Amino acid sequence: MTLILGIETSCDETAAAVVEDGQRIFSNVVASQIDIHRRYGGVFPEVASRQHILSITPIIKEAMEEARVSWDDLEAVAVTYGPGLAGSLLVGVNAAKGIALGCGLPLLGINHIEAHIYANWLTPPLPGGGGGGEPPAGGKEGWAFFVFPVLCLVVSGGHTELILMSGHGRYQRLGSTLDDAAGEAFDKVGRLLELGYPGGPAIEQAAQFGDPAAFDLPRAWLGDSHDFSFSGLKTAVLRMVKAYKKRPLPVVDLAASFQAAVVDVLVEKTKRAAEEYRVEQILLSGGVAANKLLRQEMAQRSDLPVLYPPISLCTDNAAMVAGAAYFRYQAGYRSGWDLDVIPNLKLVGHETRAAGEEVVSRSTDGA
Repeated sequence: MTLILGIETSCDETAAAVVEDGQRIFSNVVASQIDIHRRYGGVFPEVASRQHILSITPIIKEAMEEARVSWDDLEAVAVTYGPGLAGSLLVGVNAAKGIALGCGLPLLGINHIEAHIYANWLTPPLPGGGGGGEPPAGGKEGWAFFVFPVLCLVVSGGHTELILMSGHGRYQRLGSTLDDAAGEAFDKVGRLLELGYPGGPAIEQAAQFGDPAAFDLPRAWLGDSHDFSFSGLKTAVLRMVKAYKKRPLPVVDLAASFQAAVVDVLVEKTKRAAEEYRVEQILLSGGVAANKLLRQEMAQRSDLPVLYPPISLCTDNAAMVAGAAYFRYQAGYRSGWDLDVIPNLKLVGHETRAAGEEVVSRSTDGA
């Protein structure tokens, strides 16, 4: 049994979790700052980092208590070191270093995008704490249900990426956003339609009552490229909002049409890439992966199995950090004490390592 403490502070959630063997969640505590940042219509970096400082210690303490484990029970401490907001990342990394050093535990720096992918391997906790009681989101056979290669669509407020995953720790980025990420576009359009922040859930709720065919909004296909672009779509909505001027704005129809346009591009580009690279499965992850229309359309329009985490594990959390860390730990990777935050960190395979990271013992079941 390998218990890992995970810490996540890349943006505006302060989170800590204890996960066993990269799968079973013993605890997963998240302190959200949504109410704090709602007044700004988006995340205010300075405010976020200050709130992390206030929350990090009690959140870690709560995660340990909920998991009913002691420091001696842990095998390692894992923390997100990028990508994300520099000030926010620093709080988590420094907390993780302090715990690891004080307890004599290995330190593992984890890529935030990689962590989102590994949310698909997690199981929910049992009532009252303890190990997971349900099989992973991937299916009844647990990890055996995951057949590589898989195509991962990571969609969140800061990221929209297509990642080809040929094995644990082996990644190839096929495409990413050229401008706004999908979640960022949802937030901006949510503000345009005065639906509030965060825009994703607000637009999804409004879209339930709208006609997705009411407005012919643009789709940026970008030829044969696997990249994404949503700035043109956002601008088209802005122009329509301005065109209505003093007339009543058809908010629900605009919301439904916008959501349909985003989902159409995400699904079609993912489907094309899956066919081109002949993958076995498609994995969804990130906050936008909680969108019901995206889940439904991806499953209906693809001939491949489509897997995604429970909604509670789509948004930022620390269980996914600890889950991803297990596979790096098993592969023998350890981060050095000089681990630093990298706000624009890219997702790479284990063959390319962060500064200070070393292999202490390469196991056969790792990457």
